Amino acid sequence: MASYLFLCLFLFFPHLYASFSSSGSQSCSHPEAASLIQFKNSFSITQTDDAARYCNDFSGLKSYPKTNSWKEGTDCCSWDGVTCDHLNAHVIALDLSCSWLYGNFPSNTTLFLLPHLQKLNLAHNDFNYSKIPSEFGRFTSLFFLNLSRTRFVGEVPSQVSHLSKLVSLDLSLNFGQTFDEHALEVLVHNLTEVRHIFLDNIDMSSINPHVFMNLSSSLRSLSLGSCNLQGKFPKNIFDFPNLNLLNLGGNQNLNLDLLMFNRSSNLEYLDLSTMSFYTELIDSVGNLQALQYLDLSGNSFLQGLSVSITNLSSLEYLSISDANIFGGLPDSMGNLVSLKFLYLYRSNLSGPILKSLGNLWQITYLELSQNQLSGQIPFLILNLKRFEYLGIAENSLEGSIPDEVTTFPNLISLYLTDNLLDGKLPSWFYTAPSLKEIYLCQNQFSGHIKEFQSKSLEWIELEDNKLQGPLPSSIFQLLNLTHLSLSSNNLSGVIEFSMFSNLPNLKHLDLSYNSLSLTSNSTSSVNHILPNLTNLILSSCNLGEFPQLLKGLKSLERLDLSYNRIEGKIPQWMQEVGHDSLKYLNVSHNSLTEVEHFPWKNITVLHLSFNLIRGNLLIPASTINVFLVSNNNFNGEVSSLICNASALGILDLSYNNLSGTIPQCFGNLSYSLQFLNLQKNKFVGAKCNK
Repeated sequence: MASYLFLCLFLFFPHLYASFSSSGSQSCSHPEAASLIQFKNSFSITQTDDAARYCNDFSGLKSYPKTNSWKEGTDCCSWDGVTCDHLNAHVIALDLSCSWLYGNFPSNTTLFLLPHLQKLNLAHNDFNYSKIPSEFGRFTSLFFLNLSRTRFVGEVPSQVSHLSKLVSLDLSLNFGQTFDEHALEVLVHNLTEVRHIFLDNIDMSSINPHVFMNLSSSLRSLSLGSCNLQGKFPKNIFDFPNLNLLNLGGNQNLNLDLLMFNRSSNLEYLDLSTMSFYTELIDSVGNLQALQYLDLSGNSFLQGLSVSITNLSSLEYLSISDANIFGGLPDSMGNLVSLKFLYLYRSNLSGPILKSLGNLWQITYLELSQNQLSGQIPFLILNLKRFEYLGIAENSLEGSIPDEVTTFPNLISLYLTDNLLDGKLPSWFYTAPSLKEIYLCQNQFSGHIKEFQSKSLEWIELEDNKLQGPLPSSIFQLLNLTHLSLSSNNLSGVIEFSMFSNLPNLKHLDLSYNSLSLTSNSTSSVNHILPNLTNLILSSCNLGEFPQLLKGLKSLERLDLSYNRIEGKIPQWMQEVGHDSLKYLNVSHNSLTEVEHFPWKNITVLHLSFNLIRGNLLIPASTINVFLVSNNNFNGEVSSLICNASALGILDLSYNNLSGTIPQCFGNLSYSLQFLNLQKNKFVGAKCNK
């Protein structure tokens, strides 16, 4: 639940993560500038996908190397991330969060030569499993310290407790960090000014939770998510008059005595998820009138969800996923009129969807997937105009989707996969202006696919339905489309490969198991019309040859051309298709007669069964995991080189004309080989030496 926590921090406490602006009317001192340059030179600049995702995509912080602006001979007060005192130009704040810093954090770093530092933010860098130096205790003027997600490991040094002026301390999300009980006790005792403490994912399995009894009553934020805390947590924390945020989620062995929430509580964020001690939800939770975020995921409510929860008039976020809500939801859930985010994924809900959820006019995100919900989708829910995400997949919903609803102006994602829904696709399905993702597979929808009027679609999954007729021409004009899956329907008609030329972003195309015929116009070039394609699945598409659109595809990972009428040999040009990327190839159930070479270096699944291939058995790359060549005309002996595939798990050579002895090296594959079929060949036993 760490992602939800940080989401709320940005909603409710944006000032904690605001970048420190550079300022200063005087030039900074030469020693401080030199110290910063030496600190910069201690690290390399390395961008990681993890940092980019956390900074750019999630937190909203810009990820870039701030220290690139640090040049010797220039005023350090003007450098990116540096803030100086207006009067004497001392460096008082340093924000290098999301700055691509990589390398071991030196214990004698020149950073500790900045005695006036008051704010330090090094979050979301990679210090390569270093330990936090004890010298951090020298920053006695520091009142803001953020070392979250920096890959520090080991014990948090006790010297951190010397930072008695700290108002905000964040050491969270450093997996592999621990706290000594004495060090934590001193820290809690000394931080008399602290308002915000974030220690998520630090191992505290040896800590007695009563150490937190002495926290300052001025505390506003306390986050101890997934810290392996055990025993009883002191309930006096709920008496703190200024507490806005409390996260104890993910501590499966942590207990709380029966709580009585005070009506004067200022709690806005409460995470008690996965604590595995609930038998019922206490009624006094309804007293938390300021509460905006509540996470109770992973618990069991033996007497159902307390009606008192529906009195939380300020609640905007509610998550009760992976829970057992015995007795279901109270009908008064519709009273949560401020609710924007409702997450009830895999919560053992059953019966019809509450019609009262149609009263949640502010809701933008509703997740009810993987439950046992039945009946029809209430008309009132489909009339909620603020929806951005609607997920009711993997339930037992039935009936048609009402057509007489207002077009969703903000809907981005629609997940109704794996239900019993039928009838025609509703008209708003084609017109919703912001819709990007449609997941309606594994239902019983019928009728034709009509023309799409919205051009925003990026992902369409309609496989495993009863849709009929030709593909609409508008589907070939969806310029942003990356994923199109229409397999296992009753679609018909002829499709020319060149029709896909307007879909340059398409990565996944699955048209298999319909009554479609795919052809290539020999008079027009179709090379490179889908340059980003990684998955092409055209099983049972009446193909008579390898599609020309494959030519030049260097990044193809999965290709399925099974159950077609392809004859002859695999063409020479196929050796360049996905040469380094192809992992799955299925050309079974065709009329191939010859294979000259297996050029794919990283292939893991190769399916050639039910063809007419003759000649010696070729050996695929050592990366192979599944090798199926049954029902062909391979002959000759099986080379022992096949045993170089140390991860080989499934091997089927049956119904061929292979001869000689069975390679003894198969015995070396006892840890990986799970299925071996050699029947209907001409193998002979090995001679025994006397």
